[in-house]
Amino acid sequence: MSDDAASGQVYAPPGTLEGLLQRGRGLGALRALDAPEAAAAAVVEVLRRDWRWDTMVDDRALYLARLVRESGLALDPVFALLAGDEDDCERATRILELLALSGSAEAREALRAYVREGEHWTDVLESVADAWPVEWWDDLAGVARDRLGGEQPRLWRSEPWARWRAGAETHPPVRPRRPHPVDVGPSGTRLLEVLADGGSARHTRIQALRSLAGRPPEPGLLPLVPGLAEANGELPLPGLGSAVLRLGPLAVPEARAWAADGRPWLSWIGVQVLAEHGALRDLPVLLAELVAHEAARQWCGPAVPAAGIARFGAAGAEAAPVLRRLWLRTPHSYERPALLKALAAVAPAGLDFVHTESLWDCESGARLLGIAHAPDLPHVDKRLAELRDDPMEETEVRAAAGKRLVTGVR
Repeated sequence: MSDDAASGQVYAPPGTLEGLLQRGRGLGALRALDAPEAAAAAVVEVLRRDWRWDTMVDDRALYLARLVRESGLALDPVFALLAGDEDDCERATRILELLALSGSAEAREALRAYVREGEHWTDVLESVADAWPVEWWDDLAGVARDRLGGEQPRLWRSEPWARWRAGAETHPPVRPRRPHPVDVGPSGTRLLEVLADGGSARHTRIQALRSLAGRPPEPGLLPLVPGLAEANGELPLPGLGSAVLRLGPLAVPEARAWAADGRPWLSWIGVQVLAEHGALRDLPVLLAELVAHEAARQWCGPAVPAAGIARFGAAGAEAAPVLRRLWLRTPHSYERPALLKALAAVAPAGLDFVHTESLWDCESGARLLGIAHAPDLPHVDKRLAELRDDPMEETEVRAAAGKRLVTGVR
């Protein structure tokens, strides 16, 4: 059975090469690299379309860059993306700047040429300035000034603008002003009064919630929570969840009632509290929430009850089958490490291949779990060395791989 994305895309079954690549699974990369010529069409397709479920957090750039590099694929599909709309250009930029770090002169020059002539050149320039050594982009200052034509860049406090502006300044630096005393704002009692007053303006109540989220816990918020919804009653006021979670274990008794409430927004706040602070008696609620997410294909959210179930170790073993299915099927790769971590907590036996596969996963959190738990085998050590030495890899992953190779500690 296929899964429909919010964008209308349909994901291939999770056991197929296409479905694995679309989800950023490590097994997809392994299969593609095992037969690169046969997999070339599938790799090009996963490059051409953005298969991330949540474009704000799901990671694919490094995964795709490795597929391109290790399969020997020509860069033409990535160049086609670079010439596309703003979103396509951004995806291509991330891939090409990584390939450049890995030694591809062709990828490096393509991005430098885009800064000279491309439509979204400022976005590309700011991206490579963040990712590359300064000597790779510093000589583009003249090009940038000509293309700006006197306009001020949008993110003028970031690189490369901060460096180039500093180099152009001749006046003495401005001496920092003495800070003014910090206004701590209304008291907690006053904030609760604002929330309890149904006549308070929406923006005032939202500000009160945000203030409470940064203060010591205010138990007086608890009885007010069910009434702090938007006018349509379908969503909580912004900031409510953070303010409630600030209460920690104090919110558990009320959270048990909220979790059983018919209003989804209130039920979800209750589940979040129980996942973080609940007791063993709350395990059935968390398991039911996990099952409900799977049944509804709600890919955003299973990580919350999964993390709660993981707190109870083997007592949560009943959740293992649904955790495994979610890990296999979810297109929301950002949540996959939490699902694997929970699965390992409740039913750790038989996960050697899963942890080994995770060494090729698109998410750094999954790769770190693989580094920590994959078995001591020659092909695992080979992959650890590749992760340690790959200039495209994230610093934390490289360090963890290197540490395991030196110490042998999993």
